[in-house]
Amino acid sequence: MTVSFYKYQGTGNDFIIMDNREGNIELTEAQVNRLCDRRFGIGSDGLMLLNTLPGYDFGMKYYNADGREGSMCGNGGRCLTRFAYDMGIHKNLYHFVAVDGPHEASQGDNGWINLKMKDVKRIEDHHGDAVLDTGSPHFVKTVGDVMKLNIYEEGREIRYSKEFAEKGINVNFVESTDKGIIVRTYERGVEDETYSCGTGVTASALVFAHNDNGFNRVEVQTKGGNLAVEFDKTGEESFENIWLCGPADFVFKGEVTL
Repeated sequence: MTVSFYKYQGTGNDFIIMDNREGNIELTEAQVNRLCDRRFGIGSDGLMLLNTLPGYDFGMKYYNADGREGSMCGNGGRCLTRFAYDMGIHKNLYHFVAVDGPHEASQGDNGWINLKMKDVKRIEDHHGDAVLDTGSPHFVKTVGDVMKLNIYEEGREIRYSKEFAEKGINVNFVESTDKGIIVRTYERGVEDETYSCGTGVTASALVFAHNDNGFNRVEVQTKGGNLAVEFDKTGEESFENIWLCGPADFVFKGEVTL
């Protein structure tokens, strides 16, 4: 079977996308893993299917690079929204469903795509670091000079530690600057550092939120580019109206035989 695929990226977090609105694409774990392989396949951090879903503009099906269906991917959701627009689904405000439930998305300034994330009700303290769920589970650790860290080794140590080895966790190392924060992320499912992680950027921004309640915007720098997270802080550890904002761009398209 030969299918068309499209490659998109959001701040270097790259994805294979397939239009599955007719429902005829079924992929095995091995096929997804092979397609995402950067030496033997197309190469990407994950793969998404654009599905039809009654009552919504589309459905989002996301697979990690290891071939398994993944939890919510923020940059993936933004890229899939751009793909939906490019496929002729033109909306001012999109409504779609991902694995963690309904989402909204819109086109912002400078070609950015803004994605509404799930509310966050709690940030857990973990020996001075933070653990929270922004659609995917995240560990957030404050560091002094994030660009000098070996993210693969230090992230892997936490991800496979006794507390997190069974279910896995994404690990974010965050440095605070005068202009915002710098975030580098080790992603489970990819099992390496990615150039950017949308749910990780969101988690990191919430941990570094201002102490005052109300509207906040945190500017975020990643290896792949700049993002921003906007939100209302409604309590000491609770956040609503969370939006992940950043670029999402088409790279190339092609065909592949499954």
